[in-house]
Amino acid sequence: MIKEPELIPLAGLEPIKGWEEFLHDGEAYLKTATAAYKKKNKIFTSEILYNLIAMAIEKFVMAALMQRGTMPYNHTMVDLVEAMENTFPGRMTELGAGLLEMDKYQEICDLDGFKISPPEMEKIPAMLELADKMQILVTKELIC
Repeated sequence: MIKEPELIPLAGLEPIKGWEEFLHDGEAYLKTATAAYKKKNKIFTSEILYNLIAMAIEKFVMAALMQRGTMPYNHTMVDLVEAMENTFPGRMTELGAGLLEMDKYQEICDLDGFKISPPEMEKIPAMLELADKMQILVTKELIC
């Protein structure tokens, strides 16, 4: 009888070097987006704010995953949520739907289906709140 080789799960390996930099970058993106929105600076359109918020969330997720020694397959919100669910089962229940909703504004991975639809400015406060919650989840609960 041939014994099946055991697979080693990616999560649980040594932290990937540089995760702290991703966390710092996420905080900086979120701080910039929050301040720009509060000041109502017209240079920061809803599209720019969306991208700053999305970058903040991506950096927070990457910091958490890298700290646990794993990476997502890709960097769409779908891939980030899936990687977080695999690494931290049950911890994305509150945030997952909001992150997946953000993916609908930019579908840029497939050249045939390339689409960018800037969100309305009224959507930005909810996105900022989502990024705040992701920051709290990552810094207060997941990275210990």
